[in-house]
Amino acid sequence: MVLRELDADCAIVGGGPAGMMLAVLLAKSGIDVVLMEKHADFLRDFRGDTIHPSTLEVMREIGLLEQLLALPHTRANSLQAEIGGAQVTIADFSRLPVGCRYIAFMPQWDFLNLLAQEAKAAGLRLEMPAKVTGLIEADGRVCGVNAETADGELAVRAGLVVVAEGRKSGLREAAGLEVDNFGLPGEVLWFRLSHQPDDPPYTMSHAGPQQGLVMIDRGAFWQCGYILRSESHAAIQQKGIDAFRAMVAPALPLPASRLDEVTSFDDVQLLTIRIDRLRRWWKPGLLCIGDAAHAMSPIGGVGVNLAIQDAVAAANILTGPLRKGGVSDAHLAAVQKRREWPARLTQKLQVMMQKGAKKRREAGSTAGPPGIMRKIARWPVLAHLTGRLIGLGIRPEHVKRQKY
Repeated sequence: MVLRELDADCAIVGGGPAGMMLAVLLAKSGIDVVLMEKHADFLRDFRGDTIHPSTLEVMREIGLLEQLLALPHTRANSLQAEIGGAQVTIADFSRLPVGCRYIAFMPQWDFLNLLAQEAKAAGLRLEMPAKVTGLIEADGRVCGVNAETADGELAVRAGLVVVAEGRKSGLREAAGLEVDNFGLPGEVLWFRLSHQPDDPPYTMSHAGPQQGLVMIDRGAFWQCGYILRSESHAAIQQKGIDAFRAMVAPALPLPASRLDEVTSFDDVQLLTIRIDRLRRWWKPGLLCIGDAAHAMSPIGGVGVNLAIQDAVAAANILTGPLRKGGVSDAHLAAVQKRREWPARLTQKLQVMMQKGAKKRREAGSTAGPPGIMRKIARWPVLAHLTGRLIGLGIRPEHVKRQKY
């Protein structure tokens, strides 16, 4: 039995970067928003913790940049890779036409907490924990969702439901939206190593002869991600933690003894790589954005920032119709039209890189780094082009002045 019922202009499912940014933009524009997040807090490790220059620009546009940068973070003015035993700049952000020419690394929970505070101050009704269990439909249109909360069952009826619950979204299947899968499924194993005074000075590195290790300087520790090439996470677990450490050691630009800090697989988190995209991101009364619409590979850390760009575009297009109480199919299609091309092109580049990595593995361990990295090492000016692609993305969005 439903214990509570709420009415809203917009119901958002998922309190990740896309959902929370959209909540901020709509609430600050006077839209009545209910956001449901299935967890009780944002404290989950090894999420997308990169905040790119495009997102920093959005934070400036909504007046939150100073508060964001007051939070503990590290900065990367460029990205580095080990090629032929030397550190090479593969992405340079120094010439970007924005105020913050760097990537900021901070725990995603700090970023989300800041957005949540701002949205609630503007009137957002935030339900946490609230696990959405299904859609409410009437006359061929989605008009709300049902959820389970700590206080019992909840029904939220709204003029628009936005699904922003990530790549594992169950609602897009419940809505009957078709999805296309691209590339090959993959796995990344994340772990931490302590940061020592004599460690290398770079902020982010793709290390090793096959570029299989990512190291992000998080200040007090290194956040490390090892890309599995041939064996699965389950197979490696069966071999034991010593075998895992031996596998990672050749790619680590630190003494192998540092891996002793990874004492068991409790210190290792699995991220499954999947690249997919909905054929249609919407149905009457419902819109998917972020990873729910287009799951990205972690390559370049662009997924979070594409999700933010989706939220900005959705707010720009839908705020007016939501104020007037009538979001049409044409409005929802306009959001997809605006954001589908950047998602398609980014995914195409990721799939090309994935296929290239497979070919190099099949050619043997001496195949070396990707061709694009070898070209950047030869012509450093290309690092500014990759810096723009990673830092700003394709078709960056800007916040339209609504009611601030």
